Amino acid sequence: VTTFAIVAGVVGANLPLKVIVALGIANVLADGFSMAAGNYSGTKAELDDMRRLREVEERHIREAPDGERAELREILAQKGLSGEVLTAAVDAISQKREVWIDMMLVEEYGLSPNDPHPMRAAIATFTAFLLAGLVPLLPYLVGADQPFRWSIAMTALTFMAVGALKSRWSLAPWWRSAGETLLIGGAAAMIAYVVGTFFRV
Repeated sequence: VTTFAIVAGVVGANLPLKVIVALGIANVLADGFSMAAGNYSGTKAELDDMRRLREVEERHIREAPDGERAELREILAQKGLSGEVLTAAVDAISQKREVWIDMMLVEEYGLSPNDPHPMRAAIATFTAFLLAGLVPLLPYLVGADQPFRWSIAMTALTFMAVGALKSRWSLAPWWRSAGETLLIGGAAAMIAYVVGTFFRV
């Protein structure tokens, strides 16, 4: 969205093509790095908090095992276990320290049993932003005829593809999700284009 908005704004201002390429690439790299760094920082904070809570649970189990066993029993009872089955489950889980801690983290704090990977999240974010962000610039980079029209078409298809893919995680049909994403991206580009015309050279 931001890269295409820059393209539209520069075209609206009737600036040279090299300005589109320079600003577009700068935006893709800077925004991609910024978003990747933000994702890394957020994921690392989440990982640090998980490690802190794991230490808390380890200390509770070490210092007050009976109380933690009672909590574990209550958790399993709420899942429908009772009688000898409940007692056997409590005994089995409490004999495996890591499994016990993992269950307490999931059930008591709502955390995932799998640790997040900050660097992997950052690389994925930067790569995705780079690949999608370069789409509006490709016609200018390859020297296509009427590059702005090609940029509009390619970006619109990308918006729709992303929106359709997004529908896999929502209740909306793919065409509605694709249309919403196209509308949002198109509105941002239109705003940038109109503002650019105010500074037309």
